[in-house]
Amino acid sequence: MRAIVFQTEGQPLALEDRQTPVAQPGDIVLKVAYCGICGSDLHATEPSPTPLEPGTVLGHEYAGVVTQSASPDFQPGDRVIGLPLRECDDCRPTGTGCKDRLGIHCPRNRIIGLTASQPGAYAEYMAMPAHHALKVPDGLDLKLAALTEPLAVGLHAVRMAGPLLGARVLVIGAGPIGLATLLFARAAGAREVVVAEPGEARRTLAIALGATGVASAEEVAAPEVIFECVGVPGVLATAMRIAPLHGRIVVVGVCRTEDRVFPRVAIRKALRLQFVLGYTRAEFGMVLDMLASGQIDAAQIVTGTIGLTEVPAMFESLRKPSAHAKVLIAPGD
Repeated sequence: MRAIVFQTEGQPLALEDRQTPVAQPGDIVLKVAYCGICGSDLHATEPSPTPLEPGTVLGHEYAGVVTQSASPDFQPGDRVIGLPLRECDDCRPTGTGCKDRLGIHCPRNRIIGLTASQPGAYAEYMAMPAHHALKVPDGLDLKLAALTEPLAVGLHAVRMAGPLLGARVLVIGAGPIGLATLLFARAAGAREVVVAEPGEARRTLAIALGATGVASAEEVAAPEVIFECVGVPGVLATAMRIAPLHGRIVVVGVCRTEDRVFPRVAIRKALRLQFVLGYTRAEFGMVLDMLASGQIDAAQIVTGTIGLTEVPAMFESLRKPSAHAKVLIAPGD
């Protein structure tokens, strides 16, 4: 099969021929229909204290069709998505996931697509544990189903924020996670969701997806709940400065360097800071149900679909600010 492979920092991804995976006990193999290019993929290939292993096949936002199954719960032809998790050697024999029920928070997890030993979905086929797979509802396009993982990040952030009914919300950043947060904040009943985003194309997309306004963060008056979806030094300090008394700040963006904040700002306002990570299986199911029922419409988040041969060039272009929100890889194209 064909796969896109990380070689080393500073080099573009490469198209290689790889052995097609075979379903091991408890696993399924999918023919990948779509896989999203995630900001985490881009960051993982940059210089880091924990560098990505050469030979890694990226890709953890995927949807596909089962071609092999070593699980009684799935049959060839089933349309599925999945949590991109592979448990440690102690938990894997149970076939039911992390025995401590830590999910993505378990430090011994291996994330599919972010380690060489667990190839991801920048490929024509991939293997995954069957207990992390979910069937895609009939009638839901696999292109939309492939958005489940980033949408679940936004859903998880909104759920962790607490009640939003009638709240004034500010979302800082209109990348895929910020846009997902916008969708679920509106679904949760926020009366206002203003998005702070410098890029004109993404500002337009935010309005199309239901934002009640776009502005710079400093222009928004007393947002009761702020979602920081950028992960750049200084943004959290800005959120703390503009938050009102008893405001809530949910930190979704992953800042990969040290940052500085002034705790006295948060103390004087009695702010609540909530840091969030990932999602749960139940949230994946909620996203699928809401997509299938039309409760959320995320189709416009997809701003490009490319084949495997186009991935290296597109991947490098996404390192710089662009009009794209989510680019999907269709390995069969």
